[in-house]
This record gives sequence, structure tokens and C-alpha cells, in this order.
Amino acid sequence: MTPEQVAAAGKPLVLELGEAFTRCPGTLRRARLLGISGWAFYITGRAGALGDVRAETAAAALGFIAPDAVADGWDAAARTVRPVEVAAANLAECCRWGAQHLPDTPGVTRLVGLLERTVEAADASGMPLFAAWRAMLVPERSPGARAAVGLLLLREHFAGAYLLAVRAAGMTPLEAVLAGPEGKAGAAACGWPPPYPPVGPLVRRRLWAEAVTDRLASAAFRALGPGEGAELLDLLTAARLHLRRPAPHPA
Repeated sequence: MTPEQVAAAGKPLVLELGEAFTRCPGTLRRARLLGISGWAFYITGRAGALGDVRAETAAAALGFIAPDAVADGWDAAARTVRPVEVAAANLAECCRWGAQHLPDTPGVTRLVGLLERTVEAADASGMPLFAAWRAMLVPERSPGARAAVGLLLLREHFAGAYLLAVRAAGMTPLEAVLAGPEGKAGAAACGWPPPYPPVGPLVRRRLWAEAVTDRLASAAFRALGPGEGAELLDLLTAARLHLRRPAPHPA
């Protein structure tokens, strides 16, 4: 497989796995312990890696979330705790979730190695959020935690590449969300208020942006040797199946 083929096939797996920890009840409990809402934790937990920036800067880095919605979460959290502390708590939750849910994933040690080589080789140009996350210190080094962090970082790399591709396609972030699979529901979830522009003319541009995203992200996968890209896809698929498997009932 070519690096671009690996990027295209791996993208949906990485996007799903890289945010799985955010839906964990334990992650939401951390928000309450910090004294902030779940929304404030999500926004600042991601963009807080940038440090004590203004809400406008956080919104520009996140891209696909409405600026007013970003400001609501960012400013609410900033009244209680510094953004970088929220990001550190978010990373700690990612590690905790990974250590709890991923240690028994088939080939987890090999998955960690392939993920970390890919993340290290990724070009962070024009992707400040990915660069900031990659520079953060990881608080736990168990295989499960490292796998979770690798998935988080690779997800931020794909997100940054998609934002660049969308702008190159002449689309706004809102238009990209509307033209995506969730349409108006996705736009509302990201805080964009109606009325919305018509979607029809946007679909072809979004498909072009998806292809450009794969091209931009593919450079990271060139760090893998022959056959290792396909191996990474197999391990990601196995990890997804492992997480989707129902938990055993207690005896």
C-alpha cells in the first residue's frame, strides 16, 4: 500500500479511536473535579495545549467549532483553571483510559511502535494544535497509555490536515461540516446557528478536501517500511473490534 492509501484507509479508524477516551465517564468526572462543565473541558482540554491564548486563537486552531461556542467553553474554564492545566488533565485522562482499555488489544506493543514512528515523522507545518500536543509531556508510559496518546496525536494531525485542505478548497469550516455526513445536525452540535447555506454545491469540494487531507497526512506514513502500513491498519482494526466487544458480565 502507498502512504496515501494507508492515510485514507486509516483516517476513519484513527478519528474514532483517537477520541474514544473523551466519551468515557471518567473523563467527564475529571471536568467536575476541576469545577468546569463538560463542554468547557472539551474545548479547553483540546485547545489548552496552546497555552494562555485568547479564545479567538483557540477557535482558529480548532477550526470546525463555531467561535462563539469555543469562547463560551474557553472563557468559562479560564475563570477557574489555566488552559494548560485543563489540557494536562485531558492528557492524563487519555492515558488512564488507554491503560484501562487498551493493554489487552492484540499487538498493542507493535501498535505503539508504529503509531509513535508515524507521529514523530508527521509534518506539523500549519498545524499549531498538533504541534502543541506533540510537545506535551506524557505522564504515563504503559503500552496502553502510549497507544491512546499516539491515537490522540494522530487524530489531531488528521484534523489539522483537514482544516488546511478545507480552506484550500475555498470552503469555510461551517460549509465543510454541513457537507459532511452529519449535515445540519453536525453543524448544530459544533455550535453553528442557522440559517445554513445550501449544501449541494459543497459536496464536490468536500470530497476534494478529503483527498487533499489524505495527501497531506500521507507524509507521516512514509516513515513506515514495506508492509508496515497494512500492518498498522490491521492493528487499528483489531483495536476497534476490541473496544467494541461487549464487556463480560461479572460471574
